[in-house]
Amino acid sequence: MIKELPLEHTSRPSTLKENAPLLIMLHGYGSDENDLFSFANELPEELFIISLKAPYPLQPHGNAWYAINFDAEQNKWNDNDQAKLSMELLIECIDIICETHPVNKNNISLLGFSQGTILGMATALNHPSKIKNVIGLSGYINHDILPNNTNDLDYSNLNFYCSHGTVDQVIPIDWARQTPVFLKSLNIKHTYSEFPVGHGVAPKNFYELRDWISTKI
Repeated sequence: MIKELPLEHTSRPSTLKENAPLLIMLHGYGSDENDLFSFANELPEELFIISLKAPYPLQPHGNAWYAINFDAEQNKWNDNDQAKLSMELLIECIDIICETHPVNKNNISLLGFSQGTILGMATALNHPSKIKNVIGLSGYINHDILPNNTNDLDYSNLNFYCSHGTVDQVIPIDWARQTPVFLKSLNIKHTYSEFPVGHGVAPKNFYELRDWISTKI
């Protein structure tokens, strides 16, 4: 019996018949699996690409990896328990994909945008033996969903590419600038870039991440 993924998804097969590098896409808050998948045709043909749909539906449309709520003073807070459950779902998806598709379990990359970036970076930092590369667009590191023993884990296999818009109105650039500092403190290989845009991906940003992933797979 073929195992089904616990999350809805769309995919693009690799030109390789076996041991294909796997790229999993994680969309942002209020979006769906078709959003980042628009990048697929422009990415290396050898990548096996699967874009996942987050598990929590929003009204009137779109999905989230975890709830973002506001208190009476309009301060935002994240549902970190939901975020941790989504990380577990993502790891389950990775394991099933590796069992059922001709991919290389030692060559797995995550590509996230905004909330998808937050989830992807945390997943890699919690499960560094599962992930090789992380592309984090317009996000930041949520320390509340990281392991307590980051200094004891082996991150030598990880590579991060992070980018952010300098006029991002959703996630402040100051939050993003803390990411390379944190990654450096753990001796994690990383590239960090900024672009003069808001909460989005500039063409130059996309070309840079495409070149980056091409050299890492």
